[in-house]
Amino acid sequence: MTPTWRIRGTNHDLTKRGMIMGIVNVTPDSFSDGGRFLDTGRAVEHALELIREGADILDIGGESTRPGAEPVAEAEEIRRVIPVIRALRAVTQTLISIDTMKASVARAALEAGADIINDVTGLRGDPAMLRVAADSDAGLVIMHMIGTPQTMQKQPEYGNVVIDVQKYFTARLHCLEYAGIDTRRVVLDPGFGFGKTLEHNLDLMRALPELLDAGRPLLVGVSRKSMIARLIESDAIEDRDWTTVALTSQAREQGARIVRVHEVRRNVQAMRMTEAILNNVVA
Repeated sequence: MTPTWRIRGTNHDLTKRGMIMGIVNVTPDSFSDGGRFLDTGRAVEHALELIREGADILDIGGESTRPGAEPVAEAEEIRRVIPVIRALRAVTQTLISIDTMKASVARAALEAGADIINDVTGLRGDPAMLRVAADSDAGLVIMHMIGTPQTMQKQPEYGNVVIDVQKYFTARLHCLEYAGIDTRRVVLDPGFGFGKTLEHNLDLMRALPELLDAGRPLLVGVSRKSMIARLIESDAIEDRDWTTVALTSQAREQGARIVRVHEVRRNVQAMRMTEAILNNVVA
């Protein structure tokens, strides 16, 4: 695995220091904080607070991808996210990611100043998305998911979830290369909770070192997800944060280089502590 991520022509060395991606949901229905940051001003304020807490990337999303979520019209998604991206780009150089399945939204976001396309369909959901990615120099997050957010949790089945995700990563990288995309721009996301049972999620977490065989850095997103609620036997969102911190440390120790989280400060601290142990240095 080559621990470098090429974004907008710049190589980000992830050998010793990983990245924390902070989540900004500009939605009324996200499972964790739906509606809190639907207003542009509040979303920007929240994003700037995540930067102060140590976020390396801001992931801006205008459509919930929780299980069973209803699709959002293209115009509405653009209306939600573009003012936030423009406002942030005017005041910070922090990397901005657009979390979308729609090519038109991704294109508008890149024009507004976004640096990364984070597509839960792995650039497969919208036929035009591959061209948008190829025509840009943005970083790309390629995630594994079966089905759609509306169907993905209806009895997901695999022969072997680890092998199936490995094969998917290899196939997607070949497809991107064929489309003329430099795969140094790509990081891979196993898609925890996206068409996976609790057992699938745990199998993938144990197998993170094997998933590195695809040759690209891994992004892990488990923050506040229902798998945590089941294991700690609590549905309270606030109870899921400390377990997320533990998983951040575990994922980093197992080789993940980017972790996507709602609560930034404590996850940054967990990652830096883990890296100090791994690298035998004080950052």
